[in-house]
Amino acid sequence: MSESQDAGDNGEANGDEKGQVQFRIERLFLKDSSFESPNSPEVFVKQWRPEIKVDINTRANSLGEDLQEVILTATVTATLEEKVVGFVVEVQQAGIFLIQGAEPSQLSQIIGIACPNTLFPYLRETIDNLVVKGGFPALQLAQVNFEALYVKAMQERDQRGQGRGDSQQDAGEVTTH
Repeated sequence: MSESQDAGDNGEANGDEKGQVQFRIERLFLKDSSFESPNSPEVFVKQWRPEIKVDINTRANSLGEDLQEVILTATVTATLEEKVVGFVVEVQQAGIFLIQGAEPSQLSQIIGIACPNTLFPYLRETIDNLVVKGGFPALQLAQVNFEALYVKAMQERDQRGQGRGDSQQDAGEVTTH
């Protein structure tokens, strides 16, 4: 998917005004996906009351001047009471984003907050589709507050003495359960 926006009168999308930050989706794509149901078909005859664990991680790679690849990864594990794994699904939803005119701290926030917020609905839909195709009830993941996760990750990084602010590789890395 490629989106190009014409800003009209406000000049935001074309970056004409000095100091304006330009943010545009260049492409959204599914980078990787996997679904496993290691205990099927036995899991289908058990009562389905799973514990759902969700791990989410964001990482970014610079693709050159002003282009960033951001990858949002989610791993969802459904486990029954007897520690029987119903399914494990992992999806990597990615996007290429044009980000111009951003200071390093702004760039870090855009990569850690705005990009994952853009990618999450696609990731959530892909996970739900894989779970349903695997024979399980639909799974609607709750919305994730990427801003809160970003702030927490930056605080933890500062506490570890890594708050350099210049690392774009892990600027938005977060994990949640």
